[in-house]
Amino acid sequence: TDSSKTNFSLTVCTLESSDTDNGLCGWIIVVLSVLLMLATLPLSIWTCIKIVKEYERAIIFRLGRIVRGGAKGPGLFFILPCTDSFINVDMRTITFDIPPQEVLTKDSVTVSVDGVVYYRVQNATLAVANITNADAATRLLAQTTLRNVLGTKNLAEILSDRNEIAHSMQSTLDDATDDWGIKVERVEIKDVKLPQQLQRAMAAEAEASREARAKVIAAEGEVNASRALKEASLVIAESPSGLQLRYLQTLNTIAAEKNSTIIFPLPMDMMQAFMKRD
Repeated sequence: TDSSKTNFSLTVCTLESSDTDNGLCGWIIVVLSVLLMLATLPLSIWTCIKIVKEYERAIIFRLGRIVRGGAKGPGLFFILPCTDSFINVDMRTITFDIPPQEVLTKDSVTVSVDGVVYYRVQNATLAVANITNADAATRLLAQTTLRNVLGTKNLAEILSDRNEIAHSMQSTLDDATDDWGIKVERVEIKDVKLPQQLQRAMAAEAEASREARAKVIAAEGEVNASRALKEASLVIAESPSGLQLRYLQTLNTIAAEKNSTIIFPLPMDMMQAFMKRD
């Protein structure tokens, strides 16, 4: 970003002028340190040559000022005895868990949310010179950002829009840690825990919704069945022999089930004839 480029250029300018700001006393001390190193050769070579790994960078301080050129490494670099000190900075991606945070959502629901953050040191000089402990500061800022972002969302948005929330957190953290030389690569929401009472209420609501849908589906089935029966009765009314065929088909079904009970229906016309004789 433009701000990071500006900060880096300012840091480089400061480093370039640091060696010239030591003053006469500083230069005398540096010269004495060089003479001491030359006088104690070859033993002093073991304390003057340092090695940093591929994933590390070294920030060298000479008389309290960062030397010109910024971070050193990877590989070998040279320091002066008595006047120089250095700090190793790990440039690999660091992962840490955000502890569960009790958050009050926009619709006044208390939830417990945790997450994970992936970040790395992008500028070792800024990470050492601009902040005391970049790792601890990033962890505390991630917790605060999680609470602030989730406080503007309701429960439904938290449960459904995790990717959007994670992206918003990443952008906020990346902007805030830019001056520290930190690059936030990724943020993920791990788990959203609801209170037991709210879980039971949501389960009861879901069960009631499923029962309502089941009743609607059963009612629609009854309507379709009644329409089919109506159409069947109209077909049988047009062909009286169809009723006899249906009766024979029913007897065939009963006999296939090895049932010893057979029901013979009596025609209503016959029953009406007996009723008239009485």
